[in-house]
Amino acid sequence: QVQLVESGGELVQAGGSLRLSCAASGSINRITMGWFRQTPWKQREWVATIFIDGAARYRDSVKGRFTASRDNTRNAVALQMEGLKPEDSAVYYCSGGGPLWNYWGRGTQVTVSS
Repeated sequence: QVQLVESGGELVQAGGSLRLSCAASGSINRITMGWFRQTPWKQREWVATIFIDGAARYRDSVKGRFTASRDNTRNAVALQMEGLKPEDSAVYYCSGGGPLWNYWGRGTQVTVSS
């Protein structure tokens, strides 16, 4: 069982940047990791997947603005977010074990003001 803890969420102005981090309690070397987000009025949605080899895939609305990465030596993943928009406001969750997504953190709140 891998426990995940997100950090880095905060209030930021539109156009700004944030870097979210996710620390895992155990090795993630062989685990596909990902980021999801959720607002009170929408279902949780997939944001990015970081594969074991470091390759990443993104939902269309964040392509070119978000960059997901992983550091297996530190059992950590990150999500660098640039050009933030109000519609990016959500609780962001780190997840592991894709594509089944067995592991979840508790989330970190990102609020983008217009």
